Parts: sequence; structure tokens; C-alpha cells
Amino acid sequence: MIPATLQANPELDRWVRFDTVGLARVAFGKVEYGQGTLTALAQIAAEELDLPLSMIEVVNAATGAVPDEGMTVGSMSVESSGASVRAACAEVRALFVAKAAERLDCPPEEIDIRDGVLLVNGLPCGEDYWTLAPQVDLVRPATGQARWKSPDQHRIVGSSQPRLDLPAKLFGEAFLHDIRLPGMVHARVLRQPGPKARLAELDEVAVRAAAGGEVEILRDGAFVAFIALREQVAARALAAAEAHAVWEYARDLSPALTEPASLKTLPHTDHPAGAEPAEGSNRRRHAATYGKPYIAHGSMGPSCGLAQFKDGKLTVWTHGQGVYPLRQMLVRISGLDPERIEVIHAQGPGCYGHNGADDAAVDAAVIALRRPGAPVRAQWRREDEFGWSPVGAAMHIELAAELDPSGRLVDYTAEIWSGPHVGRGRSLAELALPKDPDAPPPPPPPQPPPGAPRFSGGILNAIPSYDIPASRTLEHLVVPTPVRTSSLRGLGGPVNTFVGESFIDELAEIAGQDPLAYRLSMIVDPRGRAVVETVARMADWSRRWSPGAGRGLGLAYDRHRDRAGYCAAVAEVEVEAEVKLVKLWCCADAGLIVNPDGARNQIEGGMIMAASWVLKEQVRLGGAGIATTTWDDYPILRFSEVPPVEIELINTKDPRPFGIGELSQGPAMGAISNAVAHALGTRVRELPFTREKIAQALLA
Repeated sequence: MIPATLQANPELDRWVRFDTVGLARVAFGKVEYGQGTLTALAQIAAEELDLPLSMIEVVNAATGAVPDEGMTVGSMSVESSGASVRAACAEVRALFVAKAAERLDCPPEEIDIRDGVLLVNGLPCGEDYWTLAPQVDLVRPATGQARWKSPDQHRIVGSSQPRLDLPAKLFGEAFLHDIRLPGMVHARVLRQPGPKARLAELDEVAVRAAAGGEVEILRDGAFVAFIALREQVAARALAAAEAHAVWEYARDLSPALTEPASLKTLPHTDHPAGAEPAEGSNRRRHAATYGKPYIAHGSMGPSCGLAQFKDGKLTVWTHGQGVYPLRQMLVRISGLDPERIEVIHAQGPGCYGHNGADDAAVDAAVIALRRPGAPVRAQWRREDEFGWSPVGAAMHIELAAELDPSGRLVDYTAEIWSGPHVGRGRSLAELALPKDPDAPPPPPPPQPPPGAPRFSGGILNAIPSYDIPASRTLEHLVVPTPVRTSSLRGLGGPVNTFVGESFIDELAEIAGQDPLAYRLSMIVDPRGRAVVETVARMADWSRRWSPGAGRGLGLAYDRHRDRAGYCAAVAEVEVEAEVKLVKLWCCADAGLIVNPDGARNQIEGGMIMAASWVLKEQVRLGGAGIATTTWDDYPILRFSEVPPVEIELINTKDPRPFGIGELSQGPAMGAISNAVAHALGTRVRELPFTREKIAQALLA
């Protein structure tokens, strides 16, 4: 079987070539933005080609230079792209072995490869990849017939290798923000206060005076940019323009829309799934309501884009999630043929989802198209990143359950109000430009074929990962939302796990059972049982004390998206006026682990991010949209608040790898929630767990 992205890009030379002696050129369509994907995929290629990692030259992602694998999303790069890299490299290796066998007149079984050198019965035969490369035609489609290595044959996969992307980052050479091109100009963009706002007046004289240098003002509808040779001049011009612009039809959002419960008041469409609930049951019932606010990406560096339009060709540099999808957007905006647009990936400060990277790149492109020649660098400020990037969707969730006489959970309903968790749509610049009445409308989002399951990020892991006889979801999809929402690490999955695992603890209390034993009684899958039992042992669950003592120990578990990796977490906390994290534990079964150190980094990072979501983070709305536009407005977990994290990986030699980037957030959120409830003797059901929400829960 040929993996999906290899089927879509079947020519082997798109993936592997031997252009330079001593190096294998390996290309794939996934990008690096802090998750270690580049290193893991290079390890897979090195393993199948029998090369050391130092002999793998990874091609930087750019349209035309790498296969089109869409977006780097969903914690699926190693699982999906890794399969394509593995299959392509295994087939390339087999082709070279076959060619050597033909030249040497010996059976292929007698030939092996080490460090690119072909061996016959263990001895060098005078051939290597580079001597044979002119005779092996890789401009051919993959057949999928080559056998991959089994885990017991691995030498590089399964070993902790240093991240390939870190040296340049440590020395200030990796980020797009650091690129300097000859003749480059700097740009800042004035944002319209709401999608319907119209610029009625701009005091350009005051703006130029405040800029303190020569500045060009570009106006096209509601799109206004300030362009200068010196970055400080453009920045001062934007600051002055915000004070001297007069807008008509500016938006003024009610702060009440900040609250997750407000989603119930907004227009929505209903999407039920699962069996109808039982009627007239005399079983014990329990219901609870949970909420999660809008959450920002909080990227440590604001977004940046770079573009140049010269000789009829548009070149754009981006730190977004995919070069080909951005090119599709630029085709629509510019009217250029795809062949006249090149999109090049340069690394950035990370996002784990859809932040402002695409918008900043489009800003630069829109300006470059109107000012051909010089490269244009569009840099966002911190206020822009917080105020105008898409945010993670708020969620209001109502749960109901029925227990049989023994206390076992037998019926579960999750009713979810949420905006879209995936939705690139039109960029901010495109929305601000004058509308072409003759332009065709954007194509509708692709729909699943009849009978295919509907994908929605809002209902991922909506049903807890247990053996529950009857369950159902009812999603109320809110469109439009007050502010732009799109993908943020895990989509709705981590929040649903936080909610579901908190609710499972409530049910265990009603049943009069220990939360660990209650969960194990409902887990049939032995891999799920193994992670739960292991993390309980790691955290010494048997020492768990009585509730309400100010110290808490909480547990949570899920199987990622109900089909991928298994993860269980335990949190220990102390609670007085605020929550202090004492320690976090995690056990994960993600199948084949390519880079153990990288895997632990991703799991630990996910847990810390989850802790910040639970304890600190909340986007507040008001005025033109988002009111939390600085780090003072939007606190995150500080380094001094990060607890020790202990991680154990099991079943790491399973033939199939699962994604890790989104694996730990949900269990970590649920574990912290349950630990806080254990410490307080009462439950906080709405994020974040601030001092005020804790006080409200204690007084309720």
C-alpha cells in the first residue's frame, strides 16, 4: 500500500536524489516550527537509506522544491509524512540494490548498504549511491512494493538525535524575521476596527510628521500600509495613524461575549451524532456545565512576512504551516498563475496552529504587488499578534450521564457550543481591499463524500475513551463567531478531554469509587490500561489523601482522537488563593518513537502549555474585537511556575508511530482540574482557574 501523500506525489525523485557526492537530498512537504519534525523525518530517511544522519540534506520547504503535503497540522507529520518518506526511501534503496546486483551479477540478497556504500557479503564492492546514481532512474512513480525495515532492524530510528534546526536558532540565523535582502523596505499595516469598517479620514500630514523620516502611505480601500527604508519610521507612522484615523462603521463588541456561555445566544447550526437517549430510565443521572474561553496562540515572537514582486514573479517567504496552501491563497488574491508564485518557508517563533503568519505574508505580498521591485518586509507588533491573529475557539459544554445501580457509566451525552476550530478563509488584507464585483466567490470548503463521517474539530474526544454502552454528541456550530477562530494545538480535543475527565471524576465520587479504579473498570483496551496503571505507579497514587486538604492529586486519560496514541497524566497541586503546580507525571504509548528525546520534549511542552491554559489564559473581547493585546493583559505560565515533569514512554517499538505533538494537553488539563477539585473539596468548571473562580467555587 502506498501512503496517501506519496500517492499524491508519486515520483521518487521528488523525495530523494543524490545530486552531491556524500549527501542524499531528501524532501518532504512538512515544515518545522518547533516540534522537531525536520529531525524525525530526516532520521526516518537515514534509516531506510542506511545513511548516517549527517549525510541527509533536508530540502527547505518551498513550492516546486518539495512534495505538496498540504499543511503541517494535527500532530500527524511523523505518522503520515513519515510513512511516505519511509516508503520512498525504502524503494530508492531497493532500486540501487537491484542495479548493483545487475552490475555485479550476484543475488540482491547478498548486497547490503552501510553509510551509502554497497557491500557484497559484508565487503565493499566499489559502488555507492553516487557512483550508481547516473544509472538509476528515479523519475518514476513509487510502486509501494519495497519492504520497510522492522523496528528490530533500526539503528537511527529510536535513538535520540540532536535537533537539526537548533544551531541556527541559537545563533540568530534561522528565523524569517532575521532575513535581510538588498534594497528591502519595511512595512506596517493599519488594521480596520471590524470587517465592515471604512476609513473615512486619515491625517497624512500628522502621520508623516510623527514618522520622523520619509514614509510612503499606500491606501487601497480599507487597506493602509506605511512603507519606509527604516523600520522605526514605519513603526512610528503606524502608531500615529492609529491616533489620526477616523473610521466609519467601526465594530464595538460587548465584553459579555467573552464568556463561553454567550455562545448559546449566537446563531448556530446543529449536528447530532450517536444513538438517541433512552427514555423513561430510572437510572441515576448527573449533569454539569463546563466552559473554556477564547485562547491566544501567544507565540513568543510576532508574525512576519517577506515578499518581492519582480519581473512578473511573486516570491513570498513565510513561517506559516504550509507553502502550497499559502500559494493557493495568493493565486486568488493576485490573479497570477501558480507558476509565477513561489512560496518559501523560513522558520519562525512557533504557533501550533493558525496564528498571524499567513496574514503577515499576505500583507507583504499585497504591498509588493503594488510596489514592484524592492523586497517588502511586513512585521507585526505584539499588539497586532494578540489583537488580530485567529484565536482558539471558546467552548460551552453541557454533559449528562446515567449510572446503573453499581455506579457504572452506561449513558453519556455531550452537548457542545463552539465556533469553528479550523478556518483559514480570507486574510485580513484581502478583507480590507476593495471588492471586485466581477470576481468569483471563494470556493466553498470541501465537503466529505456522501456517507463519509463529518470532521469537526469541536467534537474531537467529546466522548471519553472508555467502554460506554451508549453515547452521543450534539454540536451547535456557531458561525460567525465574534472574532476569528481557527486551529490551535489539538483543536477541541484537549478541552473535551479536560471536560470529560473532570466529569468522570464527578461520576466516580457519585459511585463512591476511587477515580483510578473507576477508570480501569471501564477500559478494555490493554494499551489504555497500561498507560493508566503506569502513571498511577509513577505518581504513587496509593498515597492519595482525603479531599479538601489544600493538596490534591488528580488523574486523567484519553486516546488521542479515539484512534491514535494513548496518554495518561497525574497532577499534584497545592491550592490556597491560587493554584501551585507541585509535579506532573505522564505515561504515553505513541507506538514507534523515532526520537525519544524529541518525543519527551513534545509531551512535556504540551503539558506545560495545558497548565497555562488551565490556570492563566483567557482572551477578553471588547471594542473592535480583542481587548487583551499585551502580555500584561494576557498572562501565561512563568518559568518560575513550571513544575518538575516526569515522563515514561511505553511500547516504543510498535511498528506504527502515532503523533505526539497534541497527545498530552488533554490528559494534563484533566489531571490538573481533578487535582484542584481534590484539593478544594469542590469543583471549578470554567477555565481559567483564577483566584476569582476558585473563590466563587468555594462560596457556591
